[in-house]
Amino acid sequence: MDTAESTWAVPADHPAFAGHFPARPIVPGVVLLDHALLLAAQMRGAAPGGGWQIAQAKFFVPVGPSQVLRFALQTTPRGTIAFSVSCEGREVAAGSLVPPAP
Repeated sequence: MDTAESTWAVPADHPAFAGHFPARPIVPGVVLLDHALLLAAQMRGAAPGGGWQIAQAKFFVPVGPSQVLRFALQTTPRGTIAFSVSCEGREVAAGSLVPPAP
């Protein structure tokens, strides 16, 4: 099975923080999903872009500015890509992605 790992330090000045939420900035789930999709495309040697589907996604803990996230991806026997996002040893999000049809 293919696997990939990556770390990402959330920039304190990420543009998503301006509207999500100014008094208590939280990384929107869509930003975490976007990062997971980019890593999945790299893992597959594909160009990032359309055709991917998010089969499921769960968000467990809010992520704030400057936190360092660890993304772990693994291809499952069914061909989907399971992903997990953790911060300081605590899982913050998880789900599965379906790659585009060949």
